Amino acid sequence: MVSTVTAEAVTEVGAMKRDHYSMIINGERVESNSSETFETFDPAKGEVLATVVKGNQEDAEKAVKAARNAFEKGKWSNKYPVGKRARILNKIAAIMRERFNELIEMEVLNSGKSMSAAQVQVNQSIEVFEFYAGAIVGHRGSVNNMPNGFFNYTHKEPVGVCAQIIPWNYPMMMASWKIAPAIAAGCTVVIKPASLTPITALILNEICHEAGVPEGVVNTVPGSGRVVGDYLVEHKNINKVAFTGSTPTGKDIMQKSSDTLKRVTLELGGKSPNIVFEDADLDAAVPGSLFGIFFNTGQSCEARSRMFVHESIYDDFMEQFIAKTKKLQSGNPFDKGTHLGSIISQNQLDIIDGYVQSAREDGATIATGGNVMKIDGFENGYWYEPTVITDVTPDMKAVKEEIFGPVVVVEKFTDEKEVIQRANDTDYGLGSAIWTKDQGRATRVSHQIKAGIVMVNNPFSAFPGTPFGGYKQSGFGRELTVETLDLYMEDKSVLSYYGPKPLNPFGV
Repeated sequence: MVSTVTAEAVTEVGAMKRDHYSMIINGERVESNSSETFETFDPAKGEVLATVVKGNQEDAEKAVKAARNAFEKGKWSNKYPVGKRARILNKIAAIMRERFNELIEMEVLNSGKSMSAAQVQVNQSIEVFEFYAGAIVGHRGSVNNMPNGFFNYTHKEPVGVCAQIIPWNYPMMMASWKIAPAIAAGCTVVIKPASLTPITALILNEICHEAGVPEGVVNTVPGSGRVVGDYLVEHKNINKVAFTGSTPTGKDIMQKSSDTLKRVTLELGGKSPNIVFEDADLDAAVPGSLFGIFFNTGQSCEARSRMFVHESIYDDFMEQFIAKTKKLQSGNPFDKGTHLGSIISQNQLDIIDGYVQSAREDGATIATGGNVMKIDGFENGYWYEPTVITDVTPDMKAVKEEIFGPVVVVEKFTDEKEVIQRANDTDYGLGSAIWTKDQGRATRVSHQIKAGIVMVNNPFSAFPGTPFGGYKQSGFGRELTVETLDLYMEDKSVLSYYGPKPLNPFGV
C-alpha cells in the first residue's frame, strides 16, 4: 500500500547522526511513495547504523522533473550568474569546514575507513568546492580570428540535467567531485549514492541548500542501481551521466545511454603498476609503495596493486616492505594510530579472500597476511589483513583482475623495456607509480605507461587542479581539473558578419 509522502524543507543540516535519512528532492526531505527503506551499516562493527529511504522509479522521476524544472526556468544558471554561483560554492565549503569533525565522524561510521583517511578525504572535498568556485569565474569561451568581415566567438552553456552515480569507497569525496563542477557550470543534478554508503552524500545535499543552492538544483535519491540508476541513465530528460565504479557497470551504462546519445563520463576500475627501479631511494619507495596499496584499506580504483621490483634490489626492498606491512595497525577506525579501517561489507570481504585463496592454489606465496581478521571490540565487523603475495605469474587471477582490497602482488623485473611491457599488459589504465633517481628514465617511462595518472617518486594521485581519469577500460573523461567544467558545458559557436556589403553566395 502506498503511503502519503511527507516532506520537510531543507533549511539547515541539523544533527548529522540520525536514526533515519530521507531522500532530498526539490529542496525537501521526502520519504518514498512506496514507504520502503533499507538499512545502512557501520562495517567496522557489522551493525545497523540507520535506515534510509529506498527510492524507486517514481521517486527518480520526481527528482528528474525537479532538476529539469530548475534548469529550464534558469533558477540556477540564469538567476545565479557565475560570480554568485562561485560565492555559494565557497559557502558550501565554509559550512563543511565548520562541521569538519561531524563530517569525518559520519564518513567513518558509514564506510569503516580510518579516521586519518577520512580527514584527508573530507578536507579534499572542501577544497574541490573552493577550487571550482575559482575555476568557473575564469572559464570562458574564445574569440577566433576570421576572414575580414566575419566575427566568431564561442559561448559556453551548461549541458543540462546530470545524473551522477557515485561509489561506496569515497562517498563524500566522490559526491564533491561530481556536484562541484556540475553546479559551477550551471547544471542541475540528480545524485544516486551507493546503497552501502548513502549518508554523507545526503548530508552534502543538505549543506548545498543551507548555503543557498535553490530547490531542484541538487537532488539525491538513494536506492538500487538496477532501479534508480538504470532509470536515470535511460531517461530522455537526463543530458549527461557521470559514473564512478566498476568497469562492467560502466560498460552497461554506456550501452543504456546510447539510445538517447547522452554525454557520459566514466571513471572505472584499475590494476595499477608500481615500478621500483634499481636506483630508487628505498627510504621513499618502501613507505610510498606501502601507502600506494594500503591507503583506504586498498579499496581504491587507482591502488598500486601490481608491484614490479628490480631483481638487483628485490630482496632488500621486500624485506623492508614486508616488515613495514606487519607494523600497520588495523582496528578502531577512530583511533589516531589506526592505518587500515574495515572492509565495506561481508560480500567484499569474501571476494578479497577468494582472490587470495586462488593465488595460493595457483602456487603463489603469501609473504604476509592472507587472512580474515577478528578485532577486539569489532568482532562482527569486516576485516582483512594487509596482504603481500609473491612468486606470482602474469596469468594468475589475482594478478590480472582488480581485487579492491588490501592485497598487493609482487614481481621481479630485469630491465626498463621489459617492465614497461609488463606494466601495460592489462585491460586497465588508471594509475601508475615510478620510483627512480634518474629524471630521464622517469620521463621516458611516464610517457610510455598507458595510464591516465603517473606518480613519480610520490604516492599521491590527486589534488584539486590535477586531471584524474584513465585509459583503456579504466574509462574516459577527466575529473578534478578546470577542463572538467567542459564536460558539463556545451560550446556554442556564434558566427557574425559585419561587412559593408550584403552576402550573396549564389550570385542571384
